[in-house]
Order: sequence, then C-alpha cells, then structure tokens
Amino acid sequence: MSEMIKLTFRDAAGQAQTVEVPPHGTVMEAAMLNNIAGIVAECGGGCSCATCHVYVDQEWLDRLPAPAPEESDLVEFLDRAQPNSRLSCQLELNPDLDGLTVQTPPDQT
Repeated sequence: MSEMIKLTFRDAAGQAQTVEVPPHGTVMEAAMLNNIAGIVAECGGGCSCATCHVYVDQEWLDRLPAPAPEESDLVEFLDRAQPNSRLSCQLELNPDLDGLTVQTPPDQT
C-alpha cells in the first residue's frame, strides 16, 4: 500500500483542516472525499466549471506543473483570480505534494 500524504485546506476565515489521502487522484477528489467546504466541483473534475478553484500557498507554486490552457482559460474569468489560483481538479496528487496547503476563495460555497 502506498504511503499517505497530507493536504491542508484552509477556508477564507483561516480555519484549516488537514487530511491524509493516498498519493493518487486529484486535490479536488481528496476534498470531496473529506467533505471540505468550499470545493463544490460541479463538473466532477472535468475542468469545465471552476467551482473547485483554490489558492495554492506560494511556497508550493514552483513544485506544481504549469496549468494547461483549458485551466488557464477558466481561471482567467474568475472574479477572485490571483496569480496563485488553480483548479484543484487539475492538481494531480503524488508523494512530492505531501504537505501541500491550499485555500478556498471566500465566495465559493
């Protein structure tokens, strides 16, 4: 069995919830499995709705692959997009992401 990795989800108020998940799937799937508020995922991970938008902590940005054009196009039209905005359905889990911290936007419920 693979070792578990830790992910921390922080809401807009700063409340954090750390979960342990297997190192496969996506950050969005980990959020859904752990009932993380603020990750709606209406399209189920199809990169077509942006309801799994998160802000990636700055220290992690360089460790993630660049967003695909489809992801960048969706993020571009978000009202609260920031340079560290990503769609959690596009963040593939792997052991190198052990300790990743993301924050949900204040208006995403």
